[in-house]
Amino acid sequence: MGQQSTPPASSDDSPSGDPWHAFGYVVSGVAVYGVLGWLADRWLGTSFLVAIGILVGAGFGIFMTFARFNRAAPGTPPPPHPDSTPPEE
Repeated sequence: MGQQSTPPASSDDSPSGDPWHAFGYVVSGVAVYGVLGWLADRWLGTSFLVAIGILVGAGFGIFMTFARFNRAAPGTPPPPHPDSTPPEE
């Protein structure tokens, strides 16, 4: 069988980041902070910190995903400040 070549995606079609990174941020946040909450539960003798750790980890994972994928592409100028006036010609 011959190899099939796929046409290169245009800049409008391609996503700005790998969706597995987003998945990894959320899952790792839940896992790390869930384990920290579980350890704190064992240490303090409580039973609610694991749930708080999971929720905080999910929140941090979503925040990290937003922070990573919300960046502008390299080479694009920053948007103008809302209070700035356009230069007169």
